[in-house]
Amino acid sequence: MIISPAIIALTLGSVLIALITGYAAVIGIQILWWWDIHSGSDRQLSLERKTYLIATVLSYVMAFELASLFLFVYTADHMHGLFIGAMCAAGTLNANDWGYPALVLKTVNFLACGVWLIVNYLDNRGYDYPLIRFKYRLLLAITGLLIIEVLFQSGYFMELRPDVITSCCGAMFNASAQNLAAELAHLPPRLAEIVFYLSVVLMLRTGIQLYITGTGAAAFSCFSLWLLGASFAAIISFISLYVYELPTHHCPFCLLQREYHYFGYPLYLALFCASITGSVVGLINRFRNIPSLKEIIPVMQKRLCLISMICYSIFTAFATYPVLFSNFTFIGS
Repeated sequence: MIISPAIIALTLGSVLIALITGYAAVIGIQILWWWDIHSGSDRQLSLERKTYLIATVLSYVMAFELASLFLFVYTADHMHGLFIGAMCAAGTLNANDWGYPALVLKTVNFLACGVWLIVNYLDNRGYDYPLIRFKYRLLLAITGLLIIEVLFQSGYFMELRPDVITSCCGAMFNASAQNLAAELAHLPPRLAEIVFYLSVVLMLRTGIQLYITGTGAAAFSCFSLWLLGASFAAIISFISLYVYELPTHHCPFCLLQREYHYFGYPLYLALFCASITGSVVGLINRFRNIPSLKEIIPVMQKRLCLISMICYSIFTAFATYPVLFSNFTFIGS
């Protein structure tokens, strides 16, 4: 195992997050069984006090979980010099079997915690806590994922060995590699560009419709989630080529390094913020008929839609800048 302040912070932080959310989940089970807003019993009053405390604490805990994804990737990238063959986080995460599963799980938890925070905010706006059962069911699922994350992340850090020879990102994204990353890297670049920018247009089209007319929330969320996947494919297949100005360098992790001005951090932050807010627009649409939320949800949907469109526009601007101003061009394009 390799010891560093960042690894210690991530490990302790993930354990504390799992413990706190585990306690909150226990309270959540009690709420799912006994919550009755119309009751004046001592048990109901106790649950109401507890849910105030839990919601406040979880807001800070999940905010740390959001930040921990970027700290995890930064730590993996910062350690690449300790491993033979690694040039960035791509090689460091490949140093054992836990790295990429931990990254995927932290990404899923990032998105899930972001959704929970928005749902919790909306629930607190209703005078009768209309979403309290829904948000605690969601919390139970997130708690399970966070506990698994502790196991995966701890397994990754504990099994890191400096004498391990790992793969560089060039080998992982090589055409001969048998994995999804290699397949995305060798998508036809022009086709990937067309799909990406067409997806952006469709997202903006449905978003503008939702913002003006209040209709099409489900369609906007679908295009928002589709664009999340299309954006990752675009980063690997063609955006990275313009940033690195190399026809064979498809790594999405090297974008986070200093020599590329940490280009990847605002790129990925805008993408994740856009996908979280965009997906929640459709999720909360099912609650539009709840009396205490009838006036709140339409306004909330428009705000989330606007934030999502702005964030996707920022992402698209960052992605387009190297395409327009890089010295790299496709021969014959």
